[in-house]
Amino acid sequence: MNKSAEEVLQQFFGYKSFRPFQKEIIEGVIGGQDTLVLMPTGGGKSLCYQIPALMQEGLALVVSPLISLMKDQVEALRSLGVQAAYLNSSLDGVEQSEIEGRCLQGTIRILYVSPEKLLSGGFIRFMQEVKVSLLAIDEAHCVSNWGHDFRPEYSQLKSLRNYLPGVPMVALTATADKVTREDIVKQLGMKRPKVFLASFDRPNIHLRVSPATNRLREITRFIQDRKSQSGIIYCSSRKNTEMLAEKLRKAGIGAAAYHAGMASDKRSLVQEQFIKDDVMVVCATVAFGMGIDKPNVRYVIHYNIPKNMESYYQEIGRAGRDGLPSQALLFYTYQDVILWKTILADTQDASLRELRMAKLDRMLQFANASLCRRKVLLNYFQEVKEEDCGNCDVCLSPRETFDGSILAQKALSAMIRLRESVGLNTLIQVLRGSASQEIISKNYHQIKTYGSGREESALAWKEYLQQMLNQGVVEIAYDEHYHLKQGPWARAVLFEGRKVPLVKLDLAKSEEKPLREKVKSQAEWRAEELFERLRALRKKLAGERGVPPYIIFNDKTLDEMAREQPISEAALLEISGVAQAKLAQFGKEFLTEIRAYLVDQVQEGNSIKGGTLLLSLELYRSGKDISEIAEIRSMKESTVLGHLMQLYLEGEELEIERWVNMEEVEQVMGLLEQASAPPQGMKWIFEHFEEKIPYTSIRLALGLHEKNRV
Repeated sequence: MNKSAEEVLQQFFGYKSFRPFQKEIIEGVIGGQDTLVLMPTGGGKSLCYQIPALMQEGLALVVSPLISLMKDQVEALRSLGVQAAYLNSSLDGVEQSEIEGRCLQGTIRILYVSPEKLLSGGFIRFMQEVKVSLLAIDEAHCVSNWGHDFRPEYSQLKSLRNYLPGVPMVALTATADKVTREDIVKQLGMKRPKVFLASFDRPNIHLRVSPATNRLREITRFIQDRKSQSGIIYCSSRKNTEMLAEKLRKAGIGAAAYHAGMASDKRSLVQEQFIKDDVMVVCATVAFGMGIDKPNVRYVIHYNIPKNMESYYQEIGRAGRDGLPSQALLFYTYQDVILWKTILADTQDASLRELRMAKLDRMLQFANASLCRRKVLLNYFQEVKEEDCGNCDVCLSPRETFDGSILAQKALSAMIRLRESVGLNTLIQVLRGSASQEIISKNYHQIKTYGSGREESALAWKEYLQQMLNQGVVEIAYDEHYHLKQGPWARAVLFEGRKVPLVKLDLAKSEEKPLREKVKSQAEWRAEELFERLRALRKKLAGERGVPPYIIFNDKTLDEMAREQPISEAALLEISGVAQAKLAQFGKEFLTEIRAYLVDQVQEGNSIKGGTLLLSLELYRSGKDISEIAEIRSMKESTVLGHLMQLYLEGEELEIERWVNMEEVEQVMGLLEQASAPPQGMKWIFEHFEEKIPYTSIRLALGLHEKNRV
């Protein structure tokens, strides 16, 4: 294909320009350069191998981890007119042989392969028969010893170098710290790879963290305000996914559970229903998500705190992949921390156990941050952000702190008098002067600091002690029944006057103050209304074809259609994400829906330029002549003619010669072609032809002349 990367981007994908680093990556891959790509979810990683595959002869092999993900990616490519296929365990021998035959004939350009299939003896022989243009390793963090635990076949991909020695390799991931990046390069045997680190910033995602107080009520209310939006709720246990899904269903919310303990056909059904917008909310363990190539997930909620920042970042990255505003809401509790510490303590490798514990501590620091959360998140991935993001809970509701040194001293004093042999809940009971059977039976009520903190509620003490834990004032002995101990700064707080700043509970509580919504203009309301009509049309078309709605068009493309309101094929092609193949398949239906909406608006008395043009067209096609339309619409005949001429110039099929003399139009166009620098306006043309050619013909000639120049 003798086309530039920009031409391929426009022709197949409908985009006019590349995102940062995409073009440089593509040029490097085409030049044979091994490449490691780190881009956030939704950042456009796939184009970095799909475009080189379409620009070169041969077959591009893409190692992909999940069957559902391969299927979605292949469907998306086929809808764009790209010859793509996949090979995995879901196909029988006949189907696999047919696909391999098409690859050998050169009719398939991109082939997605599972790591198990790729490393099988038969496929290795096949690779040596076909011309492989490039090898892409998706979800490359699965390769790393330090990365996510996934499947062993990824660790064997290095052997591909023996079979494809001269083929460029591109490894792609959305999540990898410095150690993991270095390990990916080593494990894959990459040759002096060029590393591209795109910004990890996802500014369209609003970050919010809340203590888990009343989280079920808050989650229910949050989703009820967004019933037409898709969302994922991550839970740390299978039991929680089922409990939460049931509670949401009782509240009238379409929700389903998903976890590894379910039968595979049930899991597949839930995933398919979610992808097709038949189920709007999935309550899932981390088993759900990697195979979800769904760009219109509007929110991700963490019912429990993740075990590290990589997991958190990758999971929230499933929201807003289309770039539209989305939400990430994280709840956390003291019990979550205990659960993760218990699980991680069983790690046999001491160095790996230490690393995982440290990563959990960083996750807790993020959850308890009192400065811009995006700064904390990006800093973890070695990316510095100078300005506050303005789109996280801390930025929008700044935390007010107070000197909590006295509270810290009371807590430490009680701990010491209790010989550092109680857990958090018991300590709180002692500080608040509880007369429970446990406290009295163990004589805890007799210590000097019993009841010294009764002015604070149990909830307040739980929150303040959590903050003390994160500041190193207090620590937990996980190997001693989770008893509280003096932290590294305990003595400095007790004896050296070290201050302990605490965030006030009224600002740290889970029920965040609602943000004042901007007053929407009429145009914004209409755009939202049209967006919903287009979304309904997309759902209908997707259902007829048995594909996910986003295969038709993603939300970002629909949003731009709703705002720009194109009424011609040429105008629709200007919308980002509308390429020739999509225009041919779906252009007529979407233009019809947009036109119908605009006519409805004009008939309701709203002044909309596109709508007023189409209303004149509708009346014209119903058999009315120009004068009748003008009378019905209370406007001049020249205005009606102007409407029809504009539509004609935009590609509408009209019998223009019925009301314009085309010979006169050709005379004017001849004059315009001869003039090297014609004056502005129409009067000079009118006078040139001694006022014998009417302005209607002149106006059409000017429009045609300008169109021909473009």
